[in-house]
Amino acid sequence: MTDTAGQAPTSPSAGPRPLDGLVIADFSRVLAGPYATMLLADMGAEVIKVESPGGDDTRSWVPPVRSDGVSTYYSAINRNKKSAVLDFKDDDDLAVAQALAARADVVVENFKPGGLRRFGLDYDSVRERNEQVVYCSISGFGTAEGATLPGYDLIVQAMSGLMSLTGDSSGPAYRAGISVFDVMAGLHSTIGILAALRHRSATGQGQHIETSLMASAMSGLVNQTSAFVAGGVTPHRMGNAHPSLFPYEPLPTADTDLIITAGNDSQFRKLVEILGVAELADDERFARNADRTERREELRPLLVDRLRTQPAAYWFERLNAVGVPNGPINTIAQGVEYAEKLGLNPVVQVGSNGNTVPGIRNPITFSIITPRYDIAPPTLGEHTDEIRAWLAAGAASTAPHDGAK
Repeated sequence: MTDTAGQAPTSPSAGPRPLDGLVIADFSRVLAGPYATMLLADMGAEVIKVESPGGDDTRSWVPPVRSDGVSTYYSAINRNKKSAVLDFKDDDDLAVAQALAARADVVVENFKPGGLRRFGLDYDSVRERNEQVVYCSISGFGTAEGATLPGYDLIVQAMSGLMSLTGDSSGPAYRAGISVFDVMAGLHSTIGILAALRHRSATGQGQHIETSLMASAMSGLVNQTSAFVAGGVTPHRMGNAHPSLFPYEPLPTADTDLIITAGNDSQFRKLVEILGVAELADDERFARNADRTERREELRPLLVDRLRTQPAAYWFERLNAVGVPNGPINTIAQGVEYAEKLGLNPVVQVGSNGNTVPGIRNPITFSIITPRYDIAPPTLGEHTDEIRAWLAAGAASTAPHDGAK
């Protein structure tokens, strides 16, 4: 970042990126908002992360920590950003926050619905000073009857129905291993922001985008919510089984479980041929997916009897060779190592000038542009003075993307 008058704060880059020069005022914290703004920052946006004096909650969500003591949770979702500490209860700091919102192309916030109104940082207030702003509000349960409900992912996993689907059929409900609806809401917010920016380019109009974890859950539960609304069926826990496919679950081999997913009749035929029971593909009980799903308890022991004759690695190699989807159940460490083996290059060094920290790369591969990884997750308030200096330049300081702010 520079604090040179006449320019928005910028970061060094290897070349032009689609969001270069776009200024994002990020008033969000924890996961959904910071994940969205990080993805936008990877594509060139200048993200100014506004934190309270106590900092983003995830700074203290430990363990685990990096070797330098920084929370790995915080580090995972805050690269390519600049941190400014502003206390909205302080008149001077609040004026800076308002000036930032007035200069930004995009504002992202996940306060409780209506919580920013008293600070003059809600959409209506910001729009009075910044007509073309794209303003994204992320909540837990929306802005109507759910406005007062706390927006924690675990609560949404419970109340959306996801937990009723997760776990053994005879056991308790379980949460997913990640904050899945926070991530979904972050992705949906990113999509909405990009669409609104495209609309602004075409019409000159900004707008207010609203996303919520609960709405993302309803969409993200895909076939399960569809089963209810379109089929009148209330899905239930089935352990690792799939309600509409078989085999599509872990099956035991001679040494460990192997995930096998025969998603169509052709894959099932290849599976049983490799297992040495090719006749099952022509058995009327199992010839079609619907038959196999209905008679899974009959079919499973016939498959397991053959799978137990060899270890998982043996079947993995042979089933892959004929195009039957399957895979071992890896640890996170093994998953990262396997992604590296596949040439996906999951690990990147984030930062510059030799001051780097490891992170997971942006999952999108472009044929021309390259996501950036030049700014390590900032320390609390690391760029406050630079942000203030840029804003202090006032009207003479123009953002490089359109010269209008």
